[in-house]
Amino acid sequence: MKKLKKIPNFTSESAERKFWETHDSTEYLNWSKAKRGSFPNLQPSTQTISLRLPESLLNRVKVAARKRDVPYQSLIKILVDRGLETVAK
Repeated sequence: MKKLKKIPNFTSESAERKFWETHDSTEYLNWSKAKRGSFPNLQPSTQTISLRLPESLLNRVKVAARKRDVPYQSLIKILVDRGLETVAK
C-alpha cells in the first residue's frame, strides 16, 4: 500500500475547493475504506421568490396539481426543473 500524503489545513472553504480542483484525492485518502454517509435530516436550501403569473395560468397549474394530488407550488418547481432539463439538451 502506498504512503498517503497529509491533507493540508485550509484557511477557508474556497481555499479547500481550489486545492481539490487541482489535486487527486487518491493521493490523500484511501477510498477503499470509505463508507457511505447518511444525512436523513438534510434539506436542500431554498430561496423565496415572487413570481407574477396570469390568473388563468395559475388556475391551470392549480387544476393540474389537484389532479396529481400535489401542492401547486411543488408542481411549479417540477415543471420548471423539467423545462430546464429540456432547454439544456
